[in-house]
Amino acid sequence: MTSTVQRAELQAKIWRIANDVRGSVDGWDFKQFVLGTLFYRFISENFTNYIEGGEQSVNYANYPDDKITPEIKDDAIKTKGYFIYPSQLFVNVAKTANTNPNLNTDLKATFDAIESSANGYPSEPDIKGLFADFDTTSSRLGNTVENKNSRLASVLKGVEELNFGDFEDNKIDLFGDAYEFLISNYAANAGKSGGEFFTPQHVSKLIAQLAMHKQDKVNKIYDPAAGSGSLLLQAKKHFDNHIIEEGFYGQEVNHTTYNLARMNMFLHNINYDKFNIALGNTLIDPHYGDEKPFDAIVSNPPYSIKWIGDDDPTLINDDRFAPAGVLAPKSKADFAFVLHALSYLSSKGRAAIVCFPGIFYRSGAEQKIRKYLVDNNFVETIISLAPNLFYGTPIAVTILVLSKHKTDNKTQFIDASGEDFFKKVTNNNVLNDKHIEKIMDIFDNKEDVEYVAKTIDNSKIAENDYNLSVSSYIEAKDNREQVDIKQLNTEISKTVEKINALRTSIDEIVKEIEA
Repeated sequence: MTSTVQRAELQAKIWRIANDVRGSVDGWDFKQFVLGTLFYRFISENFTNYIEGGEQSVNYANYPDDKITPEIKDDAIKTKGYFIYPSQLFVNVAKTANTNPNLNTDLKATFDAIESSANGYPSEPDIKGLFADFDTTSSRLGNTVENKNSRLASVLKGVEELNFGDFEDNKIDLFGDAYEFLISNYAANAGKSGGEFFTPQHVSKLIAQLAMHKQDKVNKIYDPAAGSGSLLLQAKKHFDNHIIEEGFYGQEVNHTTYNLARMNMFLHNINYDKFNIALGNTLIDPHYGDEKPFDAIVSNPPYSIKWIGDDDPTLINDDRFAPAGVLAPKSKADFAFVLHALSYLSSKGRAAIVCFPGIFYRSGAEQKIRKYLVDNNFVETIISLAPNLFYGTPIAVTILVLSKHKTDNKTQFIDASGEDFFKKVTNNNVLNDKHIEKIMDIFDNKEDVEYVAKTIDNSKIAENDYNLSVSSYIEAKDNREQVDIKQLNTEISKTVEKINALRTSIDEIVKEIEA
């Protein structure tokens, strides 16, 4: 079976489990149980593979718990970041799921034990609370213990039946793909709430390529609004030849999504010592200030959300915002995220940020921030994308590419919203590899392309009141049919003559009939 067929078959089975088992529970609410179970199986088999070390004679699942020495446990936690006793493995819990009257409480105890195994170790912040959203006692699973156990058992048995193949071969990729498939489908079906934390893979791929363009290696990659980690993972998936030396960093304000991001890292085989995902509000409680600068930054921050802004007078002195001399409006935090990213960017790197189009032409504080960015030559390229690329919103978003190593005082504008840059699939548009390659070629060579790309001197942008809207600099192609007026008038005259002749003939026929 080819990997493509196997992947498609696997995804179809997973989605069927997700829908069949949830019953009357809303799919958006039920996602934590399916995603959590998939994650539980992954870390169990990943841990088993580590313990067995490829020895065919070793079967860790059959080991007695009391045969595990403190030395074995300590060494495993230092390497993997957590510990799972044989009795706690997914395979053993799933085996008796249908007959275990204490399934929900046993699962909770298992999850608590896995998390607490990291206490006191460097991996503790990466493991703590991973299963917090997998509430095995939740009323969403049923009103009685029997109902809860029945639904939990159905999820466990469904995930148990999934065929991921041999772990050493392609299991990790399939696990990660299955996880992203579930997240993307939940996001698509949840509308706006889903789109807030998930950037579609095709858009993520473009953003990652922009940020990593022509960098043979980067020190680390960072997303200040990490969501489920999809943007960071695209860097790993599509840049095998790049060396991300010190790992993946991100911050996320939503607790559930923060847990998704950490799970997603593990599922894509990024070990705890190679990622750092923090929980908190990036704008008022930023993490990783001691880790900057970053050679690559990718982000899809929430569009035009409210923030404290100048209600906190100390923020104007913050190193991230002070250089611009003004704070982003309280009702629109977009440029606060942009300035934050710029502050964390290294002198050799790039930041690629998905932005709401309005920030590029509105007046007031946003205009002043644009002035700061243009006058200091930080804006490399602005790319207008097609509408309906994101779940839950038809907005045609814009990608802002920031750089601190430009060699000219010009800004590139790309209009990638035309039909040559997307494919319509059901209710959404998508970018395929050819579309992404075409955008990247234009981005790379910086040559003007009629109706598509134009590079403008920053002095001209200043004369235009620092308007950075793509449509202000790139003329839209006129797709209307060209009409030759003289020819049209001639054709109309001939048609009128024919009509008049016809009317005359009809009048004569009528006269003959009446006579």
